[in-house]
Amino acid sequence: MMFVEKIREGLEVVGSDGGHVGTVDGLSGQLMKLKRSDPASGGVHHYLDIALVSGVDERRITLLVPAEEAQERWSDESS
Repeated sequence: MMFVEKIREGLEVVGSDGGHVGTVDGLSGQLMKLKRSDPASGGVHHYLDIALVSGVDERRITLLVPAEEAQERWSDESS
């Protein structure tokens, strides 16, 4: 996973379909923590496994799955 060092706060996370999933708040082990202030979050931090990442560029992180599936897979801070 050569892209891990490129993951940083503020990057947009999008699904393979280009749909918005969230905004990176940071890393917690093998999980990306998404900002709870992002409109897609519902006011809760969500976490996604970095194994879902297919690529990282200077503006965004693209996932291997569509946005809807990513949101079905995320865990939240109460889990």
